[in-house]
Amino acid sequence: MKDKVLVTGGAGFIGSHVAEAFAKDGHPVTVLDNLSRAKLLKKDDRNARYNWDFLGTLPNVDLREGDVRDAGTVREAAEGARVIVHTAAQTAVTTSVTDPRQDFENNVIGAFNVVEAARLSRAKPALIFCSTNKVYGENVNAVPLEEQKTRWAFGAKHAAGIDEHFSIDLCEHTPYGCSKLTGDLYMQDYAHLYGLKTGVFRMSCIYGTRQFGMEDQGWVAWFTIAALTGKPLTIYGDGKQVRDLLWVDDLIEGYRTFLGSNHAHGVFNMGGGPENTLSLLELLDLLKTRENSISVTYADWRPSDQKVYVSNIDKARRDLGWKPHISPQEGVERLATWVAANRSLFA
Repeated sequence: MKDKVLVTGGAGFIGSHVAEAFAKDGHPVTVLDNLSRAKLLKKDDRNARYNWDFLGTLPNVDLREGDVRDAGTVREAAEGARVIVHTAAQTAVTTSVTDPRQDFENNVIGAFNVVEAARLSRAKPALIFCSTNKVYGENVNAVPLEEQKTRWAFGAKHAAGIDEHFSIDLCEHTPYGCSKLTGDLYMQDYAHLYGLKTGVFRMSCIYGTRQFGMEDQGWVAWFTIAALTGKPLTIYGDGKQVRDLLWVDDLIEGYRTFLGSNHAHGVFNMGGGPENTLSLLELLDLLKTRENSISVTYADWRPSDQKVYVSNIDKARRDLGWKPHISPQEGVERLATWVAANRSLFA
């Protein structure tokens, strides 16, 4: 039998794709999730349960409703697992500002419970941690920029993007950046102190099907959903903000290559890199090929918003032999096709 895999936050966007991928490979997969997405959406729970119900149709998947903030629940779920992928988190910067305690408890206590469960486990599991580019905080905004017709761009010195040695210190992070950085550092320290095989993936803009994006989180999905269902869009700033995009299947391939590698631990900036970037305005142009009448208004810049973030993915290419395969154009088309086929979910 193949190794057991635990996926925390498995009813979420990334977690559900991770669980699906390992289950289809024949691994017994335990999914742990508290189904808090329904409260976040402030609606009925169709969206929250969509991925949960989908995973319930797959063989090899054990669904467990539970909270990563409870140490005993995490230890029980992790029993016998040889791989843990920790995707459970509070994911919105704006929510972290208005409710920093919830952000801290989910992202710091949750991450600690997971890494501690790994340390105490007799199975000595490998651990994947979903970190974020927000660990670099406001330091990214100090990078010189060039303004172009439809986008901002890093200057020549950082044309390849932000690498793993970029400073995380002496700047504002927002509570979300602080909480994710805390988990990021704990994962690294447990790798050094206790010999855990730990991959920390500082992710940029991950997108794909089964992503229920909102205005403050999952912007590619949110723009796509709004454009195809007639919902109004607000652009904060000038719309020239740029991110590197990574299709979710390419992300999971990065996880797999790390797990199959000889690297005992590692920190990897994980995104589409300079070859796979879009600005908000450029995404709108792609979506207008499907829907011309998109309602867009503009508002002031939001605090701590980065005009540009692009991952330097050279380390993942070099150390893992990994690279992205799905272009933003292909990925957005795939996402739009899924949204169009599931319009009732967004009514």
